[in-house]
Amino acid sequence: MAAELTAQQLIAQHRPTLDLALETIRTRAYWSPHPEHPKAYGENGSLGTAAGKAAFDALLGTRLDLGQPGTDGWVGGEVSPYGVELGVEYPHPDLDVLLPAMRAGQKAWRDAGPELRALVCLEILGRIAARTMEFAQAVMHTSGQAFMMAFQAGGPHAQDRGMEAVAHAYAEQSRTPGTAEWTKPQGKRDPLALTKRFTPVPRGIGLVVGCNTFPTWNGYPGLFASLSTGNAVLVKPHPRAVLPLALTVRVARDVLAEAGFDPNLVALAAERPGEGIAKTLATRPEIRIVDYTGSTAFGDWLEANARQAQVYTEKAGVNTVLVESTDDYQGMLANLAFSLSLYSGQMCTTPQNLLIPRDGIRTDQGHKTYDEVSAGLARAVDALLGDDARANGLLGAIVNPDVKARLEAAAGLGEVALASREVTNPDFPDAVVRTPVIVKLDAAKPGDEAAYTSECFGPVSFAVAVDSAAHALELLRHSVREKGAMTVGAYTTDAEVEEAVQEVCLDEAAQLSLNLTGGVYVNQTAAFSDFHGSGGNPAANAALCDGAFVAGRFHVVEVRRPA
Repeated sequence: MAAELTAQQLIAQHRPTLDLALETIRTRAYWSPHPEHPKAYGENGSLGTAAGKAAFDALLGTRLDLGQPGTDGWVGGEVSPYGVELGVEYPHPDLDVLLPAMRAGQKAWRDAGPELRALVCLEILGRIAARTMEFAQAVMHTSGQAFMMAFQAGGPHAQDRGMEAVAHAYAEQSRTPGTAEWTKPQGKRDPLALTKRFTPVPRGIGLVVGCNTFPTWNGYPGLFASLSTGNAVLVKPHPRAVLPLALTVRVARDVLAEAGFDPNLVALAAERPGEGIAKTLATRPEIRIVDYTGSTAFGDWLEANARQAQVYTEKAGVNTVLVESTDDYQGMLANLAFSLSLYSGQMCTTPQNLLIPRDGIRTDQGHKTYDEVSAGLARAVDALLGDDARANGLLGAIVNPDVKARLEAAAGLGEVALASREVTNPDFPDAVVRTPVIVKLDAAKPGDEAAYTSECFGPVSFAVAVDSAAHALELLRHSVREKGAMTVGAYTTDAEVEEAVQEVCLDEAAQLSLNLTGGVYVNQTAAFSDFHGSGGNPAANAALCDGAFVAGRFHVVEVRRPA
């Protein structure tokens, strides 16, 4: 078909944005082309909140036909954590038909080169950005995030992460020149002269295994890193969070077709209940890249069994905050309270263990005992979530019954500093909304160790009494080394303790936040500047996003001939 989007149009529209993204990943400064406040999208216009809600409502109960080859049936069954049955049906793939069709378009996509691929990816992201409010509804009703978080994390922040991956991919592919003239002197003889051409070539089909909690934020880096390096991409969403990624696939297929490429370069693999298609896909010979976010058990399985593929995993860890001293006690408590409460703790970056010396800490309000710090944090969470309307806006809904079961069981692990309470959502009475629980444990009690050394995903945190800052550092090092951590936090006014905690995090490759008391939280990261994970401890084998995240998705092939 004739291209409706020409290369010249794409260059004019998106090359300036690509250049800004390239500059920002170099400087690590703040930048985002995607507004993160709903007011920027309007209320009643075509991009606004009302239009997005109407577009989402129009999807309910429909069949999302993507025009993919090899569709052998239709699957669905998503139910929102807020109690709404989505009723959307998606194509189920015959892999023996779909995968060969996806490979067929790779030659033209490879030959397009890094720049054009990057610009097409930015056009896809631009189309998604124009539907941010629709995507916000889709993310909200599949993940259980409250609307504002679904809008921000599922919309502009996810789009930023996708664009960041495109920028890193372009930078790595452009590191080697397209051509070179090579001349080697031979003394009195004629020099040896060759003309060399270097082409980035894709590994093959990339598989993105989506997660339930952050389908776009966690899905876009791998999707756009693979696509912009020349690979076809098959998206396998979590069965409870298909819609946001299905909409993404539909947009990508439309843009690819309009730009003159095979739309089958991006496809969806929705699964039947209990089918477990991810294991089947991940070990097929056509799949050469796997991106996965989710449980440690399946991430470990992928790393061990998807041997034909380059596997990028973000799994789980035990995130820890060391509380040694602070010059802003109330600011520390408020910051931690927000971090523990946001999205009901259902983030891979939420703090779980708070290591507090049993003899207490120094603060700007005088000495505070371990019990006082634990009680102060409980009061801060209570104050933050005391109003049900605010609580609903921060907590969202419990994403699945397993999280609820862990929350309920946690109260039996030790003395409860803060009991969880049920919150009613007046707009969605079937939503399961719970405030966090904080349980007091003691590192000196052997029976407590099993609780705080294991991940307890959800709104559960442990205030762990330790002997000293040195003891806390020892526990931190062991925890990161054995269990991994996506984030580490520390509060200290002591230069030696600050240096020591930095050394632990450098040794164990854990991302560290020091003395956060304002509007930046340990469980939030900014695209283009912050690294999400490091790839250096058991929580993840890759970082979002760095050169290593994209460089393994392509090879450079050289063709040389006499000049």
